[in-house]
Amino acid sequence: MKPDIDYTLYLCTDRQLMTTETIEESVELAIQGGVTVVQLREKECTSREFYEMAKAVKTITDAYEVPLIINDRIDIALAVGADGVHLGQKDIPVGVARDLLGADKIVGATANTVELAKEAWHAGADYLGAGDVFGTTTKSDTKHITLDDLKAIRDAVEIPVVAIGGVNEENIALLKPTGVDGAAVISAVVGQKDITAAAEKLISNFQEA
Repeated sequence: MKPDIDYTLYLCTDRQLMTTETIEESVELAIQGGVTVVQLREKECTSREFYEMAKAVKTITDAYEVPLIINDRIDIALAVGADGVHLGQKDIPVGVARDLLGADKIVGATANTVELAKEAWHAGADYLGAGDVFGTTTKSDTKHITLDDLKAIRDAVEIPVVAIGGVNEENIALLKPTGVDGAAVISAVVGQKDITAAAEKLISNFQEA
């Protein structure tokens, strides 16, 4: 059965930015701070390395009963029994991913326009990542969207929407009026000296906004 996911604080991993020795420690500390979803997003590795990493991270997410989403790689998601995948605009289409993964897995999609959001929703996406909202240093091919754009996307679909792109402790509260279901973060959590405290602060600032 497909899990019921809380998207409040959606963590994307990045070994290049993390302040811990291992990715498992980074993920565990983040979950202890309240991260509600983990996406394994590691570009600089072989397929075998990604598979081994996914297995290791899944032991952590399973222990805390937090969903594990794999970025791009449907094969890795299937191989380790992850909860689902997240797909960009250049990846396999949402409908194809749904056919491969079945009805019980999560399929997320990136959308930066209302048209793309509706397309992904109708193709079977379970949630959307919408951005780049505040600017990001982890991706070079993003398109900036305004908070008004973000609200328009949120209002156009009937699935959860997560804001992505440069979200941090100072600006996360600005997302609240758009009605989004949560925020995706990377450096604002894994790049901090105290990962757990950083996650706690982000959630607090978002919920109290």
